[in-house]
Amino acid sequence: MAIHGRYLEAGFGVWMSLIIGKGVVEWVASRTGEFNCFGTDVGIGWARHGKIVAGVAYANWNGVNVECHIASDGSRQWLTRQYLWTIFHYPFCQLGAKRITVIVAQGNEKSTRFVKHLGFKLEAELADAHPTGKLCIYRLYRHECRFLQVKHEEKIAA
Repeated sequence: MAIHGRYLEAGFGVWMSLIIGKGVVEWVASRTGEFNCFGTDVGIGWARHGKIVAGVAYANWNGVNVECHIASDGSRQWLTRQYLWTIFHYPFCQLGAKRITVIVAQGNEKSTRFVKHLGFKLEAELADAHPTGKLCIYRLYRHECRFLQVKHEEKIAA
């Protein structure tokens, strides 16, 4: 997996970089238990010292909506405004998506809290659609995304 993008000081004294590609998709799938079947090769990762610490895999782009699968190594060091801007800029500004969909399995309280914190809103629940019970469908429209509003000097592009 090649590192793509520039290295930057991420505000807490650790050199971080963006990684783009299939390796990020595979890393996210291994963390989320999604069985590596996203149907995509588009992933944006955040690496620390060359090791992925967070990643987003994008799937099922249909011209207006894209699904987003997010994973991390469990730390919070990856959660920077620059990375959040990048992972939302790609679907909303580069793809031109009107909305992003995130699916969270019942019982995954950490993911539920996280996507709500990002601004996603519960749209639907699918009963008995996952081994743990229901699947919760969350959505975020471009006009609701506060992370696209960061200052120019804080942005990094994939």
